[in-house]
Amino acid sequence: MRTYPHVLTYGFIILFVGLSCQSQSDYTKDIRNEERHSLHENEPSLTEKEKRWKDGFTYVTKVIDGDTFWVDNGRQTFKVRFIGIDAPETRNSRWKEKGHYAKEAKEYVRFKTEHQWVRLEFDVQSVDRYKRQLAYIYLEDNTFLNATLVEQGYAVVDTYPPNVKYAELFTNLQKQARKKKRGLWGELSE
Repeated sequence: MRTYPHVLTYGFIILFVGLSCQSQSDYTKDIRNEERHSLHENEPSLTEKEKRWKDGFTYVTKVIDGDTFWVDNGRQTFKVRFIGIDAPETRNSRWKEKGHYAKEAKEYVRFKTEHQWVRLEFDVQSVDRYKRQLAYIYLEDNTFLNATLVEQGYAVVDTYPPNVKYAELFTNLQKQARKKKRGLWGELSE
């Protein structure tokens, strides 16, 4: 029987390269898993989420602008629009132009809510024509976010019947914000 040395050499090279690639692939998978884990390490565990959902809280997954965000309530993910207020638009649309102070309003809402727990309070009409849930938003410390946005000048009063439960409160807070030139009111008067 004749042995071809170059066949054996090539065989060993192929075997060595194959094992090296497998080791590198496993290493890369480990790195990717670590990155994926670190991206979500601030996200609560499933059991913590289940407890919070039972307590009536929802988890904010993404902020769209100063008066709209996405939440997860344990059964579904849906878009929520704040009732009774209107924050400036972050971009032009068919109906509205990009608004003054939009970036600041969005960043404030993002800072207060994104990847945080909130409680939603509904009024008479709970869904708008765009299929968004309409709600009053409360932070974990019971801060009434809709009111805070108006009070700090990040949003203006924008109530539509039948959802007028806090219309008077919002109107009074807007008068104070305007008088004290807070947020967009300070910017508009300059």
